[in-house]
Amino acid sequence: MIRVILPAHLRTLARVTGEVTVDLEGPVTQGAVLDALEARYPVLRGTIRDHTTKRRRPFIRFFACEQDLSHALPDTPLPAAVATGKEPLLIVGAMAGG
Repeated sequence: MIRVILPAHLRTLARVTGEVTVDLEGPVTQGAVLDALEARYPVLRGTIRDHTTKRRRPFIRFFACEQDLSHALPDTPLPAAVATGKEPLLIVGAMAGG
């Protein structure tokens, strides 16, 4: 079980409260988690990553275990603590402005 924490606006869109969980078979990668998340909550398709390219949307960041994983390749394994459900994968809506 992989724990995922969504930003407030995506929780509202997905109609969930608190963290969500997804189950994966095989390697626990950022891409696999996002695939499972979008399969479970189809309304999130296109909000976190582009429909076609599957690249992370600007102003969306990924964190886990106090590490910024935003620039990691989608096939890079997530930290073991995330894979075992000890720590969540945080999807954060970045802030911009002056």
